[in-house]
Amino acid sequence: MNRTPAPTGTASDTASADASGGSRWEELVTAALLGTARRTPSGIPAGREAPTALLDAAAVETVRRRAGMRPGRAAARVEPAAADPRPPLPPAAARRLAMLLADRPGTGGGSGGRRGSAPDLMELLPQWLATANLRGFAPRPESLPALLDAARGRTDLRPAVLAFAGPRALWLARLNADWRFALRSTPGGGAALPGPEEPDRIRELWEEGLFAERVALLSGIRARDAAAARDLLATTWATERAEDRLMFLDSLRTGLCAADEPFLERALADRSRNVRATAAELLSALPGSALAGRMAERAVSCVAVDHTQSTPTIAVEAPHECDPGMERDGVVPNAPAGRGERSWWLGQLVEAAPLDTWSRRLGGRTPEEIVALPVADDWQSELHAAWCRAAVRQRAPSWSRALLGVPAAPEAGGPGAVSLAERAKLLGTLGAAERADWVAGFIAVHGLSEAFQLLGVCTVPWSGPLGRAVVDALNIARDAGSYPWSFSGVMGLAERCLDPSEAPHLETLTAIPDEPENAAPGAGGYWAESFQRLVTTLRLRAAMQRELTEPEPTEDRSN
Repeated sequence: MNRTPAPTGTASDTASADASGGSRWEELVTAALLGTARRTPSGIPAGREAPTALLDAAAVETVRRRAGMRPGRAAARVEPAAADPRPPLPPAAARRLAMLLADRPGTGGGSGGRRGSAPDLMELLPQWLATANLRGFAPRPESLPALLDAARGRTDLRPAVLAFAGPRALWLARLNADWRFALRSTPGGGAALPGPEEPDRIRELWEEGLFAERVALLSGIRARDAAAARDLLATTWATERAEDRLMFLDSLRTGLCAADEPFLERALADRSRNVRATAAELLSALPGSALAGRMAERAVSCVAVDHTQSTPTIAVEAPHECDPGMERDGVVPNAPAGRGERSWWLGQLVEAAPLDTWSRRLGGRTPEEIVALPVADDWQSELHAAWCRAAVRQRAPSWSRALLGVPAAPEAGGPGAVSLAERAKLLGTLGAAERADWVAGFIAVHGLSEAFQLLGVCTVPWSGPLGRAVVDALNIARDAGSYPWSFSGVMGLAERCLDPSEAPHLETLTAIPDEPENAAPGAGGYWAESFQRLVTTLRLRAAMQRELTEPEPTEDRSN
């Protein structure tokens, strides 16, 4: 409790008393620090009894100082946290969460060094959180500090942790600066945003709120009413800062539609180059927009079928300049280091043109037939790479299939896939089942050396064919005595993504195999250890699912 000096007598008497009391206390402290042999305070006789007398005097002075104080004003009581209406975690699931959180780095729960056959519990936390959120459970209050600490150390966990932790996590974040990220990561800092029935509050928050609150407000309105969000943004667009205009414009990706075109066309004349580029990108994602038509007109003037060859061939004549109209429509004039200007301009034109343009331009051919055509003068890689980017931007599965090709292609990719990253993006435009089947076919032919990035875009848990393809490829590598540590990334993915029902089928792989003559030293033991960890982790994941999805048995009290 805070205390303040109690005034007695006149103001001058009080000041004098306070000053003398303060100087007396300082005198005693100084003597205690230096020793009574070197300095004896006034009123205390020198000699052997001086130390005892000094302590007695300090005790008296302490009582006098406390007696001269009075209670201060009490601090405001902290408001209680909002109630969480969700059902609490079942006891078994709550215990499991405590185990997962205790294993995170820095808590002393991890084993450190070589993992051996023990599961990496922290890597299972994202799946546990996803299931708990799906089931709509609320955490036990005592687990909230550890949850927030985990999310503080891993930004990828924050959305799932904050969704699971609920309103009490935001209440705690306001009391602890270490957890303020939760307020920044939550729309409006955790405050309730006004609804459509509160136009005055919407206008006030939009005109006077903090930037994060305004972004959250615009995104929330856009999700439920695209036109209302666009109209709200237009009211202050001209006075916003360039970096804010860019962030606000990005919110239009949600619910992007033809009605946004007039606003985006005006943004093409923005003072900021980044704003202009973003507006052009959004317009190019609208195949019927005027910008898409202009870009298609430019692109088709550069690409045609040459029928003078023995086989129909695509001929390319890249732009010779980047005129002001191209710049206004989002073409960046300056090429990156190592890129030719003409190929740089061509790629941007083709990427922004609607993909259905090419069937009309190239003789009514399908995407597969177009991609199969030879391209003259070494323009194939540039042209196909631009089509890859267009297929991803326009979410065009037919073009993605054509560019990916069959997974058994001899060069470990389709005719237009220029990199593993590009293939992964193309796969992202396909449905989950088709994506998994393609990657499974790829692994069956090419193994795992190039599959890690492709596996990352497949949904969890992996489908049966994909999981078996991964396990078969790992088993082949194991039997061949391959250097085992090069497959640790894929093995880690399998622990998190393989269907838990596959655990019984992997038991035979947990034994130490006979090592071939040229095998890496200790490879057999490592492979056995890795498969033991995989089986243990799959069983643990199965238990986690049961704890979160099945009702706990009730104790029979009839006897």
